[in-house]
Amino acid sequence: MEKRKSIVAGFDIGGAHLKVTRAQDGRIVEAVTIATPLWLGLHTLALAFEETAPIYAGADLNAFTMTGELADVFPSRDAGVAALLDEISTRFPGENLIYAGPSGFVGVEQAARLSADVASANWHATASLVAKLAGDALFVDMGSTTTDIIAIRNGTVANDGYTDAGRLLSGELVYTGFTRTFLFGVASSAPVRGRLTPLMNEYFASIADAHRILGVLDEKDDKHASADGKEKTIDGSVARLARMIGRDAADLTLPEWREVARWFSEQQLRKIHDAASLVAGPLARDVPIVGAGTGRWQIRRLAERMQRRFVDFAEIIPADDAARGEASSVAPASAVALLAGSQL
Repeated sequence: MEKRKSIVAGFDIGGAHLKVTRAQDGRIVEAVTIATPLWLGLHTLALAFEETAPIYAGADLNAFTMTGELADVFPSRDAGVAALLDEISTRFPGENLIYAGPSGFVGVEQAARLSADVASANWHATASLVAKLAGDALFVDMGSTTTDIIAIRNGTVANDGYTDAGRLLSGELVYTGFTRTFLFGVASSAPVRGRLTPLMNEYFASIADAHRILGVLDEKDDKHASADGKEKTIDGSVARLARMIGRDAADLTLPEWREVARWFSEQQLRKIHDAASLVAGPLARDVPIVGAGTGRWQIRRLAERMQRRFVDFAEIIPADDAARGEASSVAPASAVALLAGSQL
């Protein structure tokens, strides 16, 4: 009788998105991202689990990592981890593994006692997989909200910090992402017709608007509503960008608005470059940058600036061709699925 195929579902439970992958015989065959505004309540996660059910249906094993414990619906990280573990136990009665960083995969009960290891450990899962597949690398994962920058040396994750607080100090966590970052989070002013104009300190626009105007945003990666709740078009993004500098869309030409948008994207890249220069210090010059996440366009630019070869996470993981791009965008979910599957 033919041996039953091993199917592993990987989950990355974030505060803004749920990311789910399906690995079959050690290859990612499906991957999906669902907007999950966890700050509105746990019901958003329940809805996302229901929507993604076809991806994990029939899985022999479910593997989880999380950052959603940071959502302000929870009074603390420990409480967030406990609540998310309860959700997992309730919805998934089968075999479940929780990624706990240096402690590896553990069961739900043990995970509850290792809250500090479980909380926001998704970067460690992806970096661990890259260490197995690529050896030495500067691993950079830019998602919608944050960017992880991790040195990998001698096939091991060579992180300095582990907690969010520690990684913010070390430069391994930069709180800027490809779509959800507020524009005043990357700059306090912008050049407009030769004059540096202070920004209005309001959430009038996001970095997604800048990247949309530049033509480098894949619309499927922008899952949440725009700042004004209006259309996600170039005209809509220009109108939102204009408010940031106290103007209307008609005040500048489209090429001029592109220059303003380019400024914000450049300022974001400079923040990432500064941090990456610190993290990459011990690595040899020929070590590549392995890039993952929805912001790989920005990571490619980083690699060019640092004069390092760029390798897409999608190129090195075992995956069906149709699933590679999305599997890279949801790298932590892909990582826990593949890492857990390798233990079967």
